[in-house]
Amino acid sequence: MDADYKWVDGIPFPTLIVENLELLRDEFVVKDEDVITLSYPKSGTTWLLEIISLIHSRGDPSWVQSVVTWDRSPWVEGVDGYEAIRKHRPEKGPRFYTSHLPIQFFPRSFFNSKAKAIYIIRNPRDIITSGYFFWKGMKIIKSPESFEQFFQWFLQGNVTYGSWFDHIRGWLSMRGKDNFLVVAYEDLHQDRRGTVELISQFLGCKLTPEELSSVLKNTSFQVMKDNKMSNFSQLPDTIMDHSKAQLIRKGITGDWKNHFTLAQSETFDKVYEEKMAGLPREAFPWE
Repeated sequence: MDADYKWVDGIPFPTLIVENLELLRDEFVVKDEDVITLSYPKSGTTWLLEIISLIHSRGDPSWVQSVVTWDRSPWVEGVDGYEAIRKHRPEKGPRFYTSHLPIQFFPRSFFNSKAKAIYIIRNPRDIITSGYFFWKGMKIIKSPESFEQFFQWFLQGNVTYGSWFDHIRGWLSMRGKDNFLVVAYEDLHQDRRGTVELISQFLGCKLTPEELSSVLKNTSFQVMKDNKMSNFSQLPDTIMDHSKAQLIRKGITGDWKNHFTLAQSETFDKVYEEKMAGLPREAFPWE
């Protein structure tokens, strides 16, 4: 596994991140107008990005249909993404960017800014399931040989971006800040309209009924799955084996029940109870 990651302070990162994470943390300047999407991998990041993009365009789908996700909202820790954000011209409007970074690696300037950040969370059991099917098709990291192997890696934190438990505990310390919103993948499933309205209100962009309807239409599972700008089909074959993995696979909640054995479920529950002690359970709709 070591050769397929960059290990920094005991956390494995994908090989395509910027060389110096400390430089990113200490010198990158977050602007008050920035809109940042935060998440642990496979938590619904692309879905949230699509919603944010469509809110910004007030429901007009032309942007999401003509510009790939990683150009609309580049990954700040990615080599190409960092350069794209750095070169962004103010006349183009606010900067949108994305990150999977644990809180201790994120640019420190954010914490004294008015930039708006949305952190999407998801049932970690579904993250394991979705992650297994996704990462086995990615060529930039070591692929799991079995579901059981990936399950164990996840519990040990030996997956890209490290422990989910540490990641969520770190970022949830920001709850209650005016410029920080937590959104759950499960809430998007149960009440997409209400959640989109919450996000648009947070971003200060009140939508008309017609604009809201267009956002909802263009963020449905099937529309996104068919949108080549959002479904990662444009990702180079050198990064992703498209015959082995799809970014938008099922788009459901609870799929873990189709893959966890009874023993895995019991093992996970025990670790979950230990790791999540002290966190507010009302924050997690999968409880």
